[in-house]
Amino acid sequence: MTQRHAFDEASGSLFAPDEAPEMALPAGRLPSYIRDHRQRLRDRFMAGGAAAMPDYELLELVLFRSIPRRDVKPLARALLDQFGDFNRVVSAPPERLSKVAGIGPAVIADLKIVEAAAHRMARAKVLKRHVISSWDAVLDYCHTTMSHRDTEQFRVLFLDTKNTLIADEEQARGTVDHVPVYPREVAKRALELNASALILVHNHPSGDPSPSKADISMTERVQDACAALGLTLHDHLIVGKSRELSFRAEGYL
Repeated sequence: MTQRHAFDEASGSLFAPDEAPEMALPAGRLPSYIRDHRQRLRDRFMAGGAAAMPDYELLELVLFRSIPRRDVKPLARALLDQFGDFNRVVSAPPERLSKVAGIGPAVIADLKIVEAAAHRMARAKVLKRHVISSWDAVLDYCHTTMSHRDTEQFRVLFLDTKNTLIADEEQARGTVDHVPVYPREVAKRALELNASALILVHNHPSGDPSPSKADISMTERVQDACAALGLTLHDHLIVGKSRELSFRAEGYL
């Protein structure tokens, strides 16, 4: 006999009957212990900010909006068990998020909104700013956008004659350990933007930012292409899980 399921409109997911009662409660009938718990978390967040909350509670606050009629603490913990920390949850690919029981389109959309907001705020701190004097903000931006990716991404930061960031563009995406880069295309794009200098950035999903032979070779080819056109290659940053490596600082440039 086929088991019937209940549909939760908020999360866009199907649930078996033994999971459905809490979810099926109409607005205004949320159990008091859940209402009180949610209010306590909101009050603590407003009083102390994110620093006052562990990852699972911050994630609960996000899930409150997506799933208004259910205790979301078990789901928050399941997401953290699967992905490791808050950053990895919000940056996880939608297809992987959808494999976690209880995660539907509404939850995925809200997590992706949080991720997009974080990226936009970090980018606003560096765009149109002098890169050298805003170096910590540049590193924060690179970590925010790239450190938790499951595959390699190659970005270029384009600078003008005053070392002000005028554009930040993704040039290529790759696999877990390789991303195709075409030096001539990088240099050509710099000319199109009327840039005078650039910084290369890519991530290592393994977490270790140590450069491979391919990374070093590619950087040399980009540097040669830039030199031929009068462009300056300031640096190549490799972003790991918790730290980055600078080719300039390590003597590769």
